[in-house]
Amino acid sequence: MADYSLNINNQTYNVEIKEETTLLWVLREHLGLTGTKYGCGIALCGSCTVHVDGKPMRSCTLPISSLKKDQKITTIEGLSPNGDHEIQKAWIEAQAPQCGYCQSGQIMQAAALLAENPSPTREEIKIYMNGNLCRCGTYLRIVKAIEIAAEKTSQKP
Repeated sequence: MADYSLNINNQTYNVEIKEETTLLWVLREHLGLTGTKYGCGIALCGSCTVHVDGKPMRSCTLPISSLKKDQKITTIEGLSPNGDHEIQKAWIEAQAPQCGYCQSGQIMQAAALLAENPSPTREEIKIYMNGNLCRCGTYLRIVKAIEIAAEKTSQKP
């Protein structure tokens, strides 16, 4: 067991845990941040996507020992505590979720895209979101939600 101090959603958490424990299980089982979902366990579906220093990462295969103390981790709970992030509002407007299981990972991936590229083309959206799977097949609504968020974000002063 080792001690880790993590900056998650702008809050410091201290955990004593085995080095090989993945960030996903630290979030869900040890800290009660259950918005990040377990999907495949091999970093292929994207349900477990969180941001590490603003970059989307698959937390299901990310060992806690690979994180540095000063790295900033953001989960779906920290994206916007009030659910008013532009991508979250667009998700509702486009009625993107069906079962909803993959949505936190989809939203985190989309938020990273818009932070990196505020005005992506439809093709750029498809390429960036390619690693996030939706068992319900709501891909067209997901793309629409990202387009809505991009448009509204670009209209803000």
